[in-house]
Amino acid sequence: MIVNKIFSWQTPIWRRIIADKKRLPHAILLRGKSGIGKLGFAISLSQSLLCAQANADDQACGTCPSCGWFAQDNHPDFRLIAPEQDAEKEEGSSTKTTKKKTQIVIDQIRGLSDFLSLSSHKSDGLRIVVIHPAEGLNSAAANALLKMLEEPPANVVFILVAHQSHKIIPTIMSRCQKIDMPVPTTSEALAWMRENGIEAPEALLSYAGGSPLMAINDAEEVALASIEIGKLLSLGAKADIFQLTSICLALGIENAVNALQKWCYDLLHYHFTQKVRYHQNQESVLKKLAQQVILTRLLEFQSTLSNAKKSANHPLNNELQLERLFLHYIQIFDCAKL
Repeated sequence: MIVNKIFSWQTPIWRRIIADKKRLPHAILLRGKSGIGKLGFAISLSQSLLCAQANADDQACGTCPSCGWFAQDNHPDFRLIAPEQDAEKEEGSSTKTTKKKTQIVIDQIRGLSDFLSLSSHKSDGLRIVVIHPAEGLNSAAANALLKMLEEPPANVVFILVAHQSHKIIPTIMSRCQKIDMPVPTTSEALAWMRENGIEAPEALLSYAGGSPLMAINDAEEVALASIEIGKLLSLGAKADIFQLTSICLALGIENAVNALQKWCYDLLHYHFTQKVRYHQNQESVLKKLAQQVILTRLLEFQSTLSNAKKSANHPLNNELQLERLFLHYIQIFDCAKL
């Protein structure tokens, strides 16, 4: 686990928390949209609080024994709780594939008992637990965590990180100090992406909804979805169903449905506001298509896409499912207006 630098858009929040670091609450909830650096912030904060010689900005030094333990993922006073990886055998295959779970389960929370019962390796030190994403706690795990928050051990700080905080049970929320994490301005996000050598950052940032880390982490998929799929979807009723299906099979059903949802969101958004959110480099195309859309069919298609996303991980025939979705897509346009 490397030292995480604080992003420029997080500096005011960082300074505010660090200024009160001697009076930290026993539980903090960092909440905000995906891809803005919340987890990195939580780990940076943990590393700084545990660092033996933080620098002038109160960021971890990266060289002391504590930072060394962080780098090796074995700090005795730190725990990161997240959905685990499952190794599964594919049917008819001897090889195993790794699939990430979506939930944090009760055994992971119960596993903290020994950690919480111990004192810090330093006589006056903290112990820190980061839970990410907090909305991933299943019901049993959430109740187990609640008991810990109701009677928190001394010198233990829980840092919960959430993309969808409304899914966290109210009793846990009420026991946390809630911090709304800032979203970078477009200029801040683009400057950071350019510093990291990202090509065509404007299109990637637009497609990621203004989340720069999401744009970078999913850059390859984003490029394929926003450029290749966008070119075909821009043909409207004349789009080639089978070509779209072929490209989207490589992208994966969940990402393909996500790409369709963003495209249709922009169609609907332009219809009412004359603006687009995700495909700003294709605004002229979306303007033309928005004039050809049958609104009731577009709204119905959006509902179909929502249902398709819910079943994206089911063992269905992905090729057939995609063909049906794209057939539905070309039918949302009024051919008389072509």
